Amino acid sequence: MELILWRHAEAEEGIPDSARELTDKGRKQADLVAAWLRPRLPKNTRIIVSPTRRTQQTASALDKDFETVREIGPGVSPKAVLNATGWPDANGAVLVVGHQPTLGEVAALLMSGDPAQWTIRKGSIWWFAQKKGNHNFGELLLQAVVSPDTLQAGGR
Repeated sequence: MELILWRHAEAEEGIPDSARELTDKGRKQADLVAAWLRPRLPKNTRIIVSPTRRTQQTASALDKDFETVREIGPGVSPKAVLNATGWPDANGAVLVVGHQPTLGEVAALLMSGDPAQWTIRKGSIWWFAQKKGNHNFGELLLQAVVSPDTLQAGGR
């Protein structure tokens, strides 16, 4: 299984949380990362998105169908996100467009076994793969970490 965590891009401040929209910078961030992701996403990737406006706008930059899943909205637990994705046993790839601090906690839980407060920067992705090895033991791979700043700087 592959699990791609995509934190929403930069959004407005000072308005109700669920209504926050992407800023101009946030739209550019989403477009940059979507352009990087689009040719790399495995065929039939399941895309699940928090119901907030900013995550919906971030996911829309991909120009692909996605599911709105309340179980990955703001303030949920890392285990709720993993349950929503079927990690680690689902087939194929799942792209989650969500929020901090939850996505950082998911990454920490996967890599260290502890849902520590790791930061995933706005608009960035962390791409994991769970490979089945001999005797059904899984090997966790961090395949990519991509941020809009890196892409904008030409670090493709």
